[in-house]
Amino acid sequence: MDIERLFDESYVRVLSREVEGQAFFAAFYERFVAASPEVKEKFRHTDMARQRAMLKKAFYHLLAFYASSHADYYLQQVAVSHDRAHLDIPPALYDLWLETLVDTVRDFDEQFDDDVELAWRLVMTPGIVFMTFHYDRGIRFD
Repeated sequence: MDIERLFDESYVRVLSREVEGQAFFAAFYERFVAASPEVKEKFRHTDMARQRAMLKKAFYHLLAFYASSHADYYLQQVAVSHDRAHLDIPPALYDLWLETLVDTVRDFDEQFDDDVELAWRLVMTPGIVFMTFHYDRGIRFD
């Protein structure tokens, strides 16, 4: 199974479709914000257009982290900004984030199957582990 190829091909498919008039990142965030009162509160004052652009950028860094096991400067800074002392994004919200992401992919990828789901989970999980690992550590990366 070529995880990166499955992920990349699925990613291209989801970006090329709209479902119920919504593009992938807009649909994801609509679902994610609606999934939990805590998430809704965290995004209360967020510029969602900017947030969608940041998520798109983060996908490339998460894929690079998956491929290299090396956290680049961008991913390190995201980990710091999301830790307890800053945006305070608790580890449990990352599980909800991943489940919401997979559900959104399921709707946007007409070729979605178990292999595609596994590819998305495997590519995203190392970055999620990196983020949650640093939640309480207050570490600055230099």
